[in-house]
Amino acid sequence: MSQYQVHHYINGEIHENIDNRFADIFNPALGTVQGAVALGTEHEVKIAVAAAKQAFPAWANTPALSRARILMSYLQLLQQHTEEFAHLLTKEHGKTLADARGEVARGIEVVEFAIGIPQLLKGEYSEQIARGIDACSMRQPLGVVAGITPFNFPVMVPMWMFPIALACGNTFVLKPSERDPSASLLHAKLLQEAGLPKGVFNVVQGDKIVVDALLDHPDVQAISFVGSTPIAQAIYARGCANGKRVQALGGAKNHMVVMPDADLSMAVDALMGAAYGSAGERCMAISVAVAVGSAADALVDAMAARVKTLKINNGLVEGAEMGPVITHAAKQRIESLISEGVAQGAKLVVDGRNHVVPGCEQGFFTGGSLFDHVTTDMSIYQQEIFGPVLCVVRVPNMAAAAELINQHEYGNGVAVFTADGGTAREFVRMIQVGMVGVNVPLPVPMAFHSFGGWKRSLFGDHHIYGPEGVRFYTRVKAVMQRWPDSMSKGAEFSFPQMK
Repeated sequence: MSQYQVHHYINGEIHENIDNRFADIFNPALGTVQGAVALGTEHEVKIAVAAAKQAFPAWANTPALSRARILMSYLQLLQQHTEEFAHLLTKEHGKTLADARGEVARGIEVVEFAIGIPQLLKGEYSEQIARGIDACSMRQPLGVVAGITPFNFPVMVPMWMFPIALACGNTFVLKPSERDPSASLLHAKLLQEAGLPKGVFNVVQGDKIVVDALLDHPDVQAISFVGSTPIAQAIYARGCANGKRVQALGGAKNHMVVMPDADLSMAVDALMGAAYGSAGERCMAISVAVAVGSAADALVDAMAARVKTLKINNGLVEGAEMGPVITHAAKQRIESLISEGVAQGAKLVVDGRNHVVPGCEQGFFTGGSLFDHVTTDMSIYQQEIFGPVLCVVRVPNMAAAAELINQHEYGNGVAVFTADGGTAREFVRMIQVGMVGVNVPLPVPMAFHSFGGWKRSLFGDHHIYGPEGVRFYTRVKAVMQRWPDSMSKGAEFSFPQMK
């Protein structure tokens, strides 16, 4: 297999490292090294931020409609290159082609939203707030902003950030995951083809060294991060300490409540896709099925039969339902947690450990696993496994289900499956989770809403993309104005008030 190198993109050009720091890029399905990614240093961050800072004044002064037209051209290019993005995803991440195409489509939706930026940036105007005085407000860009994105959605998650940031008039520095970095350069190439000026969008590949340099750089005004909770919390604290605006989306432990009146086949279909799609490497994956009352036995039996028939293969193979996990270390961690669950007394109904795919014997595959009789003191319940493992917790009623979920440290996503409207309404009202689905297993908001969890799933005041994204990447300026012919004569020493 021929190997390739992935470098930085700074000021409209591919930029190579000044030193020789590289990391291997693996093909997860084959378990082999297929390329190398440059690992940047503080030097690459400095020149990328300098390029973005230099480009900012002209880009911020570009009319919003002109910025939107560039994004419209970029949108057309994205649609033309969907298959190229999907194959890059499958080759470097391992997810199936069908899943990869879906990821690209959900990212494109954010670009479609961002194209409406002339409407989204409209301010407010109040005439005659006092005699001869009018007031207005406007939203203006922050300056240089940065995004730090995870391995599990290397196309979509960057598009949760930079299209809106650019549309608002900011310039952007992207630090993608070093595990699957190629999509970042395809984004850069297409943005350049769409007419984006040099320096407005930059990519610095790397690891913690690059992250720290972005967090500490005085010219970076805002940081957006998606990843695990410990890292999100650390990034939020360090960024805020350096005076930056920060949104840091962390981990999850998403539950799906199955009521006794739920349609069993619908619930099973939902759990299969939500728990085992993308090998469970989604922050919105369902990792806990909460079986209420009499729903438990039938649900576990039906799930066991389906999990055993999962079509696990190289994501490039037609009909594959699940591919490998991202690294050998991830596979080891997942299977170690499965062993802990067994040792702690959970019933392992389907064991996915040591799964081998013919022709991909060295690949990072772990089969689908299903636990029953899981309790809240077990590590498989408390920790985010981030793999194809579903835990079934049994509770007597809806109140117990809601209490269980509300006591968990994470509050990212949750779902309830029921045929009763009153039950659903009460669940939505009482549950302390940021995104809720009613008979929808993965309640990921569309691009014209916003995405974000509660509790330790989000650090910061703003959810990501949608209207919240526009607010995050802009600041409000309030203006009061009057003209000489309406001014009264003489100084006024009392606090201003309406007259």
